Amino acid sequence: MFTNNDINFEALKRKAYNGRWATLEDGIIPLTAADPDFRTAPAIEQGIIEYIKDGYLSYGPFSGLPEFKKTVSDHFNTEKFGNFTPENVLAVNSAAQGMFLIASYLLKPGEEAIILDPVDFLFKKSVEAVGGKVVLCPVDTETGAIDFEKMVSLITPDTRMISICNPHNPLGKVYSKEVLKKISEIASAHDLWVMSDEIWSDIVYDQKDFHTYSSVSEEAKKKSFTVYGFSKSFGIAGLRIGAVLCHDQEIFEDFIEKSNFNSTIEGVSTLSQIAASVALEKAKPWYRDFLSHLQHNRDLAFKTLSHSEVLHPNLPEATFVLFPKIKNGLTSEEFANHALHHGKVAIVPGSERWFGKGAEGHVRICFSTSQEILEEGLHRLLKSF
Repeated sequence: MFTNNDINFEALKRKAYNGRWATLEDGIIPLTAADPDFRTAPAIEQGIIEYIKDGYLSYGPFSGLPEFKKTVSDHFNTEKFGNFTPENVLAVNSAAQGMFLIASYLLKPGEEAIILDPVDFLFKKSVEAVGGKVVLCPVDTETGAIDFEKMVSLITPDTRMISICNPHNPLGKVYSKEVLKKISEIASAHDLWVMSDEIWSDIVYDQKDFHTYSSVSEEAKKKSFTVYGFSKSFGIAGLRIGAVLCHDQEIFEDFIEKSNFNSTIEGVSTLSQIAASVALEKAKPWYRDFLSHLQHNRDLAFKTLSHSEVLHPNLPEATFVLFPKIKNGLTSEEFANHALHHGKVAIVPGSERWFGKGAEGHVRICFSTSQEILEEGLHRLLKSF
């Protein structure tokens, strides 16, 4: 299911945007945006076909279809130690929109949100988009460890929220129950909200446990929003479907109201919600095979880069990206440009634009492709220097 023969390159060249096959000239291998090269699970395709067979595409409930809310809450409860009800779930058009809505709800202009550094650029973007102030908390790029002493020192009377990315993009770190509990203690001591982006929580290796943030303590349950999405684990980014979860029903209903999910102003395609529901109900066997393939690719990429004189790799516990350190003295942008022009392989520079100040000196390499494409891409990359 996940060999080179299973990839439809013509389809990718027509449809795979966001820095991938459709945006690059022929001959360039993209190991860039975190999106699989494989077609989605047959069960999802079939589920969409079955849903539209009767010819009706009517309005759904503004906050989400009952089956969507139930499958998401069940998934968190069975796979991530969660304790959610369907009423704790809001369907949104992506994890990215969820982050923006939470920032809009919690932050007034000038108020502060602590985010990790480095981390995906959407954390910074969502805070700044609502007039909030970003405060960076350093993360060790080798281990993923959070500097808690520094985190506490960054808290001011204007701080309203701590945002975490778990599993961490781009470091691939899975934060343990103990680490999450420490965050909840800090947040509780200063009466702060926590936003936990858990879009990568299905792509976890070596059968490592993943604890959704709200499960680790009563404090965590009380003042947190969780963000989730389907683009990574099920390859349906184009359907634009994610979820926001929150335990405090009174707060959550106010959040839904103020986010305009109480009318046709907002709301998510019913087709997308059906696809997501089917993914969780019927596509788990496909997903498990995909995860096994990804772990094989992770090990292959780590082993290949470990023998390199230009990059020092990390071994991610989750996600399908590596974030190796550059060893030859080039900046992140210089390294990525060199790989593109001399190796015909596209990677993401660890520049401030994409991941924050702490990312400089690294590049991000995506490995959610076939073994053959990955081997060729890494071969070109290393050979170009």
